[in-house]
Amino acid sequence: MGFINAEKRNFFNEVRERSGQPIELCYQCQKCASGCIATQYADYYPNEIIRMLQFGQIDRVLNCSSIWICSSCETCGARCPNGINVAEVMDALKEMAIARGIIKEKKINLFHNVFLNSVRSHGRVHEGSMMAIYKLKSGDLMSDLDIGWQMFKKGKMPLLPHRIKARGKLKNIFNKTSSNSYHSTVKPGVDPGGKAGDKGLIAYRPQDECKS
Repeated sequence: MGFINAEKRNFFNEVRERSGQPIELCYQCQKCASGCIATQYADYYPNEIIRMLQFGQIDRVLNCSSIWICSSCETCGARCPNGINVAEVMDALKEMAIARGIIKEKKINLFHNVFLNSVRSHGRVHEGSMMAIYKLKSGDLMSDLDIGWQMFKKGKMPLLPHRIKARGKLKNIFNKTSSNSYHSTVKPGVDPGGKAGDKGLIAYRPQDECKS
């Protein structure tokens, strides 16, 4: 696509390259929006995000909540007549937003990183410790306690984590994605909570490992 402004052109090309999606082919049929499960919570529909990218509206895209609220269910990609997987675009935009220090939905970003840190430590998610860390870091201590108690009584939230055997292979996946700039979400020296510490990760896509 043609842009008068070089910054807008470079931004569009970067999103296209990171996501691997032909976003220039979108002609606003709105099939993605009509099937999106998150539209009632988002500030922009998926087709509107793509249109803003086509117009080079960098600030509006990176400062919106929609890119964080996307659940990556990939319904949009399945419905798109031009094969644009908007979930991949949303992942790319989250990465680019964090690289610029723009995190509109800080609790969502925190949850992603706490979730992945639990996987990195145990090979699978340990819900109890994960939620405890999230609650402490987010300051949201009281919400959902009734649901958590019901899960604990039904054995859905064990006290002790279960580790997998192939933790070495999992470590290799994390190391690979940490060294890949397209999957690293925070700068070195910043932990998932936004403080000095380890590098965090977000939105790891298993299909990326399969492509290697």
